[in-house]
Amino acid sequence: MIFKTLWHSKEKQTDKKAVKMNELDLFKYKTTLELRFADYDMMGHVNNAVYFTYLEIARAKYWKQAIKWDWKKTGVVIAQASLDYIHPILLEDKVHIYVRTSRIGKTSFDLEYIIVKMTNNTELICSKGKTICVAFDYQTKAATEIPENEKNKMIVFEQLNNN
Repeated sequence: MIFKTLWHSKEKQTDKKAVKMNELDLFKYKTTLELRFADYDMMGHVNNAVYFTYLEIARAKYWKQAIKWDWKKTGVVIAQASLDYIHPILLEDKVHIYVRTSRIGKTSFDLEYIIVKMTNNTELICSKGKTICVAFDYQTKAATEIPENEKNKMIVFEQLNNN
C-alpha cells in the first residue's frame, strides 16, 4: 500500500503579524478613519464586515486625493477583495489606513491596504487587505482599458516601474 501526502508540497504561509522591514514605507498615501458607534459589535470591537467598508472609504479618498480618477469617464468595479485580520480595533483606538497601487495591468490594477492603530506612540498593524479593481464602462457594461491619464497618475504617484 502506498500513502501519498501532499502537505509537504504546500507553500509555507508567513506569520500574518510579521512585518517586513519598512513595509509601511512602501505606502505613499495614508488617511485617518473616522470610526462610528455602529461599527462595533457586542464584544466591543469593530465587526469583521465593517473592515471592507473601511477599505472602500480609503479607496475613494485615495482615488480622489492622490490619483484624481475621472469617474465621469471610467468607472471601477471590485473583482476581488481579501483581508487578513491581525489585531482587533477597539472603541478608543485611533485608526489610520494606508493605500497603494501595487500592480497595474491592461484593464485591472491591485490596491493594497494596511489598517493601523496607534499603540504607545507606535503604529500597530490591525489588518492587511487587497482589492483587484477593474476599469469598467457602464454604457457597454464591460471591462475597459485603464485610461492612460489615470494609469500615468498611478505610476507617477506610486513611483512604479510599469513594464
